[in-house]
Amino acid sequence: MIILSVDYGKARTGVAVCDSSETIASPVCTIKEYNKNDLASRIAEICRERSAQQIVLGLPRNMDGTEGESAANVREFAVILQDAAGLEVVLRDERMTTVTAHNYLNLTDTRGKKRKAVVDSVAAVIILEDYLSFRRNQR
Repeated sequence: MIILSVDYGKARTGVAVCDSSETIASPVCTIKEYNKNDLASRIAEICRERSAQQIVLGLPRNMDGTEGESAANVREFAVILQDAAGLEVVLRDERMTTVTAHNYLNLTDTRGKKRKAVVDSVAAVIILEDYLSFRRNQR
């Protein structure tokens, strides 16, 4: 199944996708959009272009597992995205994904504007890899 992953942000949203064998997760893009409806429409378009069958949306939880304002915003966006794309949206804990993405980019010495442009899509890849691992372990 082709699965699209989203790292939702107020200003920038990262998007990643996996291949149909659910083996390789790859970054797609980072979308700069503040309007939730417009963002959902753009992601829905990417889903159609990539023939995605499911969407995984990162859910930001606090380190103690509780949910705050950011998680409430993501839950609200999940409903909008599901309506726009017509696909199931699965929420996946995204704690530490942005930190991990920055660590990966440190290893590749990615700095400045390039780093800012890719960190969200790398975080989306990490969310997707985590979800794919979960799916493999459920089989």
